[in-house]
Amino acid sequence: MSSPIIFIENAAIQQNRKVILSQVYLSIEEGSFVYFIGRTGSGKSSLIRTLYAALPLNAGEISICNTSLATLKKRHIHKLRRSLGIVFQDFKLLPDRNVFKNLDFVLRATGWKDKANREERIVDVLKLVKLEGNEKKFPQTLSGGEQQRLSIARALLNNPKILLADEPTGNLDPITRWEIMEVLRSVNEKGTTVLMATHDFSIIQKYPGKTFKCEDGKVSEVMVKT
Repeated sequence: MSSPIIFIENAAIQQNRKVILSQVYLSIEEGSFVYFIGRTGSGKSSLIRTLYAALPLNAGEISICNTSLATLKKRHIHKLRRSLGIVFQDFKLLPDRNVFKNLDFVLRATGWKDKANREERIVDVLKLVKLEGNEKKFPQTLSGGEQQRLSIARALLNNPKILLADEPTGNLDPITRWEIMEVLRSVNEKGTTVLMATHDFSIIQKYPGKTFKCEDGKVSEVMVKT
């Protein structure tokens, strides 16, 4: 039996230097679609941020993609992040670059030296998120849903093993929300493990997955009625 792609043992998660989740135990298998739910401030986003080493691990052990966060040196964080794709609620796109150049910038920054290979990869990810034909548009001319699809495309450029999505539908209207969920489900069906922080129960009811609730400083698995 293969080892879990994420293993968390007795971890303490902090926010603004204060422990917000303690004694966290989780085991997540490769290819899973997992939700973290909870109220604003409950720690779900802090847990996601700890997984990609944006927040230091306070105590305990987290292993992600065979990397121990307890012993990870700052100078090696970029290596871990090449195994991860990260999607934010507020997109974090570059407004002075068009769609193509937003993606090309990331590929160049992560070591893709061959121009033809970069162009081929950009075409592939834009097809995956159904944004082909928008290469010359600037982010601010796209709808909110299109901007989020672009941010998902960016997260997929380096074929990540895990996609971490922090409230990716939080700023979107209901119809666009379902479109983004279809994209994330499609990504998951191709083998990428997806972890998503959300406070929207309707999403989990429509797209069921393993669900963990952050509440009162603890993380526990819950069953959501569909």
